[in-house]
Amino acid sequence: MQAKQPRPHGRTFTETGRRAQIVAAAIETIAELGFTRASFAQIAKRAGLSSTGLISYHFASKNELVHQAVIQIYGEITAFMTERLEGQPTASAALRAYIEGNIEFSGAHQTQMKALLDIFINGGIDYGEPKERAAVSPLEQILRWGQETGEFRDFDVRVMATSLQRSVEGPNFLLAGDAALDLRAYARELVTLFERATRADP
Repeated sequence: MQAKQPRPHGRTFTETGRRAQIVAAAIETIAELGFTRASFAQIAKRAGLSSTGLISYHFASKNELVHQAVIQIYGEITAFMTERLEGQPTASAALRAYIEGNIEFSGAHQTQMKALLDIFINGGIDYGEPKERAAVSPLEQILRWGQETGEFRDFDVRVMATSLQRSVEGPNFLLAGDAALDLRAYARELVTLFERATRADP
């Protein structure tokens, strides 16, 4: 019997493209049907694949595929927010950009955020203290910056960062039931709320 030849290290452009196609289909399927109903069969159908075996070739399990989808969404959020925050001249400006940027991303990427929310609610993300710390770390840096420059008052940075992070995530829940939610008004209210909550006393 001829020995099976090992696959070469790395992926071809075709394989990379096919993986991206499957991940995109998984995100769209989860957003439409929900995490629990998003089977390989449903994902293959959306991706236009002839067989679920084409998914299994690239992803050993649904959990592995979902993990890759989450990584992709987080990567898009990170890239978007990095661009929005880069070059902000003050902590106050950065705080405003952080709030407005998160809300803007949620509105412009509703499919991704709906999928991410459903994965989170159904336990598809191993979310614990380390991931929470990573999520609020950039925000904590902005808040400490403002305290160091005297723009912000003295407050517990962790409490403020956690409260603000949950607030900017709010539209993802609200949009699931109200696609017509006025995100600009939502962002304005959050900016006003946290500018007043953080600013130093005159």
